[in-house]
Amino acid sequence: MANIVILGGSFGGLTAVFQLRRRLGRSHKIILIANTEEFVFTPSLPWVAMGWKKAHNIVFSVRATLESMGVEFIKANVTNIDPSAQNVTAGDGTIAYDYLCIATGADFDFESVPGLGPEKGYTHSIDNLKNALKANQALQTFLEEPGPVVLGATQGVSCFGPVYELAFMMDYFLRKQGIRDKVPMYFLTSEPFIGHMGVGGLGRSRKALEDEFYERDINFLTNTIIERVTPDQVLLQDGRKIPYKYSMIFPALRGVSAVRNCPGLANEKGFIPVDQFQQHIKYNNIYAVGVTVAIAPKETTPVPTAVPKTGYMSEQMAKIAAYNISARIKGTELKSYNPEVICILDTGQKGFFMVAKPLLPPRNTRIVKEGRWAHWLKIVLEKYHMWKIKHGMI
Repeated sequence: MANIVILGGSFGGLTAVFQLRRRLGRSHKIILIANTEEFVFTPSLPWVAMGWKKAHNIVFSVRATLESMGVEFIKANVTNIDPSAQNVTAGDGTIAYDYLCIATGADFDFESVPGLGPEKGYTHSIDNLKNALKANQALQTFLEEPGPVVLGATQGVSCFGPVYELAFMMDYFLRKQGIRDKVPMYFLTSEPFIGHMGVGGLGRSRKALEDEFYERDINFLTNTIIERVTPDQVLLQDGRKIPYKYSMIFPALRGVSAVRNCPGLANEKGFIPVDQFQQHIKYNNIYAVGVTVAIAPKETTPVPTAVPKTGYMSEQMAKIAAYNISARIKGTELKSYNPEVICILDTGQKGFFMVAKPLLPPRNTRIVKEGRWAHWLKIVLEKYHMWKIKHGMI
């Protein structure tokens, strides 16, 4: 009997668990370790920040689902991974594994820019539910005395989609409030052009998104390097100073500490290098999926950008990892994976539907469509997808 340990209880980790249980039955032990038993539907956090979605609508406990499938759940922080001894330290215990699947996600590196972040800085964030709720509280206060808004992404960012969503949602929200004329809006991005998204652009994404900024009268600055943030200004490396009364700026990501601090497991930023089977390039019984995976950019940009890893990608990687762990146990052929992405970018009253297959160019398929239908599609998919996860149907 194999002992399979999965780290992380979000899209990647849960998908890996469900797929492994489906493929292996109950003849092998599966353990999921996560620092919380609550699953949060993270694509909906921009809606929470805008006050359009209540927290209880996007959160549920996974414990009952896991226990009904015979999966052992350990709620603990993972503090150490030892590939040589084939064990992980979580809480006060050490758990041995035959196969390990790492789906821990990553941390927002607020320390990379002085003054950034909701705890030690002056900007808001949607990196977790608590901070999204805090961002909404600040937004309600902002409405009493509105002024300039700055939204953006620092150098090294990979997750650009939510930043675009927040810019367009904020514009829509302020117009509904009747105060858009009192709020100059600025969008700062490390991308070489609007719609680059860390993947070299996607079909007509540049024109479509630039047009959206022009139509909404949102000022945008590309190739920006944010040097630091003060209580009322964002200071750029080129000397420009952008004033604000409300700001949300995404920093670059870095691997979680347990991954970063394990010699030979990850690169210098804490991301895990894998092959086409989602298998670690050095340890063939370790797999990694989702945001924790290292994917090299196709090109070098004037200001560093990184490749995004969406919830859809995390699930696809997890399915491949689960398939290959099962194949290793059964002695059958492995399956390879070339990352691709399907993304819905919500703007408040409509949305953009984007497809890139494969993720990085040249591509076989690239689609950028827009309309109100995309906005409603995202709403429906949230409910459907949460139901599937709650019932172990991914």
